[in-house]
Amino acid sequence: MKKLVSALVIGGVAAVVAAPASAQNVDEMLKKYACLSCHAVDKKLVGPSYKDVAAKYRGQAGAEKSLAEKVKKGGQGVWGPIPMPPNASVPDGDLNAMVKYVLSVK
Repeated sequence: MKKLVSALVIGGVAAVVAAPASAQNVDEMLKKYACLSCHAVDKKLVGPSYKDVAAKYRGQAGAEKSLAEKVKKGGQGVWGPIPMPPNASVPDGDLNAMVKYVLSVK
C-alpha cells in the first residue's frame, strides 16, 4: 500500500509540474519578478509593451528561446537606449511560462 501511495504522490507531483501555467499564475509571476515595473500589456512604460514584443517576434522560428535568453541575460539596443537588467535568478520554468505568455499577447 505504501508503494502505491508513493507512486500516486510522485505521479501527482509530476502532473502538477508538467501542467501549463495558467494566466493567473503567469500574472502572479510577472508581479513577483517585478516585470510589470517596466512593462505593461498594451502600452510602453520603461520597456516595450508585451503586445509590441509579441508583434515583433510573431512567426519567428526560435523566438521563445531567443527571448528567454534575452530576459535571462538582459540587453540593450533592441527597443532603445534603456537597458533591461539581467534576470538570472528567475527559474527557467517561470521564465519560459512568462515568455510564452508575452509572445501570445495580441
